[in-house]
Amino acid sequence: MVANNFVFYGTKIASETALNIVYFPLWWYWRGLFMIVGKLAGFLSSRQQSLALFVWIRNIFRPMYGQSDWQGILISIFMRVIQIILRTIAMLFWLVVGLLLLVAWILLPPFIIFQLYFQLLL
Repeated sequence: MVANNFVFYGTKIASETALNIVYFPLWWYWRGLFMIVGKLAGFLSSRQQSLALFVWIRNIFRPMYGQSDWQGILISIFMRVIQIILRTIAMLFWLVVGLLLLVAWILLPPFIIFQLYFQLLL
């Protein structure tokens, strides 16, 4: 009875392991890639909301603190342009981080296979 269970479960574990090894690249480059792209889009959307870049752009010509004289409007426009430039740089930084993570996700399996092959040759 013990030998029977060992053979049954051993073959089941071996077949599922082989199936997982074959299915892994398909999952990594299909379902996993879509999952990562979705999470990165959500991450970049969250960064944009926290920086409120579009709010600053939309209100660029609206005077700050209700000062409608020409000095107040000029200072408001100047300050908002500076804020928009700095927040755009911050958003570009997060975009580059997201793209680097996406490239790392795509290149990680071939890099690991190359490293394993390189280590096995030595």
